[in-house]
Amino acid sequence: MDAHLAYRLLLADVYELAGLSRRISDREAAAQGTTTARWHVLSAVSEEPATVPAIARRLGLVRQAVQRVANDLVAAGELERRPNPGHARSALLGITPAGRARLEALWSESRQSRIALLAAAGVTPADLAATRATLDRILAALR
Repeated sequence: MDAHLAYRLLLADVYELAGLSRRISDREAAAQGTTTARWHVLSAVSEEPATVPAIARRLGLVRQAVQRVANDLVAAGELERRPNPGHARSALLGITPAGRARLEALWSESRQSRIALLAAAGVTPADLAATRATLDRILAALR
């Protein structure tokens, strides 16, 4: 198999994985009284604050969709706007203690099902790390 075909097949698999995972996450998020979109935005800023355009790029969404979700999360007290020293008109969004609690609850609730899924698939943490390293190299080249 040539590299081009292997790449196309990988992309198809990534899209399928994302779609199936999103449907499972939709059910889990609804059980927690939230949405997958909110979960994803909270996750995107869980390590460090980011702007709406940066979150949109990371999640592969349009800025306007992320802006609507971010506004909802700010109104709910789960995100807060912070000054952005790099750009006066594009605030940084940071997670609040309430947002952190929501995110931890979502992760905790989904943990066992994800562990069971990976065990059933025979996928180890080392497998996942190797896959991420490959995807990181492709992402770096695309950027």
